Amino acid sequence: MFESKQQINRGGAQTLSFWRRFWGLVGPYWSSEEKWSAILLIIAIMTMNLGTVYVHVLINAWTKDFYNALQQANKAAFFSDLLQFAKLATAYIVQSVYMLYLQQMLQIRWRRWLTRNYLSMWLGQQVYYRMQFLHDATDNPDQRISEDIDSFIDLTLTLSIRLLNSVATLGSFIAILWVLSGSLPVSLGRMGTLTIPGYMVWAAIAYSLLGTWLTMRVGNPLIELNFNQQRYEADFRFSMARLRENSECVALYRGEKDESENFWSRFTSVVNNYWKIMRRQKRLNSLTGGYNQLAVIFPVLMAAPRFFTGEMKLGGLMQTASAFGSVHDALSFLVNSYTMITNWSAIMNRLTGFTSAIEQVKTLKDREDLRRTNSSYGGLEVESLDVFLPDERLLIENLNLTLEPGSSLLITGASGSGKSTLIRTLAGIWPFARGEIRLPENAKTMFLPQRPYLPMGSLREALYYPSGSSASESRLREALDRCELSHLAPVLDQTDNWSQALSLGEQQRVAFARVLLQRPDFLFLDEGTASIDEKMEENLYKIIRSELRNTTVISVAHRSTLVSWHDSQLRLFGDGRWQISSL
Repeated sequence: MFESKQQINRGGAQTLSFWRRFWGLVGPYWSSEEKWSAILLIIAIMTMNLGTVYVHVLINAWTKDFYNALQQANKAAFFSDLLQFAKLATAYIVQSVYMLYLQQMLQIRWRRWLTRNYLSMWLGQQVYYRMQFLHDATDNPDQRISEDIDSFIDLTLTLSIRLLNSVATLGSFIAILWVLSGSLPVSLGRMGTLTIPGYMVWAAIAYSLLGTWLTMRVGNPLIELNFNQQRYEADFRFSMARLRENSECVALYRGEKDESENFWSRFTSVVNNYWKIMRRQKRLNSLTGGYNQLAVIFPVLMAAPRFFTGEMKLGGLMQTASAFGSVHDALSFLVNSYTMITNWSAIMNRLTGFTSAIEQVKTLKDREDLRRTNSSYGGLEVESLDVFLPDERLLIENLNLTLEPGSSLLITGASGSGKSTLIRTLAGIWPFARGEIRLPENAKTMFLPQRPYLPMGSLREALYYPSGSSASESRLREALDRCELSHLAPVLDQTDNWSQALSLGEQQRVAFARVLLQRPDFLFLDEGTASIDEKMEENLYKIIRSELRNTTVISVAHRSTLVSWHDSQLRLFGDGRWQISSL
């Protein structure tokens, strides 16, 4: 008894958690600035849905007259009933067409709002970057935003409308079936006769409850299987997209065999899980198929005794069977929609998991010990800075540093000593640190990694990224010329995947041209000239130091040639120790 109460309490808690997660996804839109237009659309959809149910009620009454006319060979009544059916069918088609149209309108408006909301959360506070540091990292956020949102909204609206239709149909037809089915006398021998009023209603309820219970028992594993299928499909697709982005490196390594094995391994997961879905779906389809086929003949068998005794005519029999079918379909909502429900539940779990990860990242950011405050004199100040790896291993301990406006710092050290981690910390994106970093308010910073980011689009847009501001054509071409990229001037407005179209050295020079155009206050370079020859590197640093005299430059590099272009050097030893010296 105690265990039973525990199970009930656990089931109730799970149900409450389910609806909280569901409302966490749908609630924001239905309380947003678009709520009134959405409410008007859903009211219109519900009205048309009820209208189709009403047409079904009229068709049920029409069924009796039509089949009675056939039984009586009444030609005039037969053609009159055909005309009446044409009118009812027209009304049903018009309502169904516009109901679907309004549903699609609501779906695209909802998707637009929810996608914008998720993109804002994902990009805000650099969640997209920090999410990788979670212990349980969210897989394929791009797929969750691009596909799962659309599928969730589509299935939510479809299932909601189906449920409304089932409730309205049940409310409309259960009374009709009660009256049509009459009473069923059941002999109890010496105990007499038991009369069951509306016996077909009870038969429909019992039949549907049994089918629903069996469906849930057979189909419940599909929820997890569909969840995994979404993940395996996304992983397989992402691995191919990653090859496309790194095609040159793979080709140089002759890595086709390894990539093929990787693809096939991921696709094998897709296939194996799909086989599990197929086997489970086969069992579920066998159950629901038999359940629905038996429901076609079941009401006729139940009503046949009254037909053969003359208590009802053919029209009454067909009307009763039709009403039973409507009540049965309404009560079988879960049976007929279970595959869709399992898919919907899996997608909802993916979206709520994504939302939870975003909130977790934001919570971690709020708990960060690193303080970023405003510098009063325009330079960079670092006080008592400790930098860690995600596993809490200490890289840099108690770093104190002051850089005047226009000064420059070269960070050196062995691989793994924390150079790139430190520069990411100073740039404001590394979360595992404590201490204080002071920068001027509204200071413009720019980060040049070893592989610059060039967004999809025109080369002109790549040069202005991310500010989006435009310089004069002469200034733009001058920047290209200074970085020895004048050969790219004719293709400035050409759209291409510039990360593949340009060599890595050209990409790094594009990044320097971007610096000349946007003129940041603080410039962080992490091996930003590693793919450029020493002569070009010297020219680029000479341009930066001569034209951006007030820009503070912080570089990470292994080359000794950069020493002459910096005022001071910070050497890291990788065990928390560091040393600063003037150059």
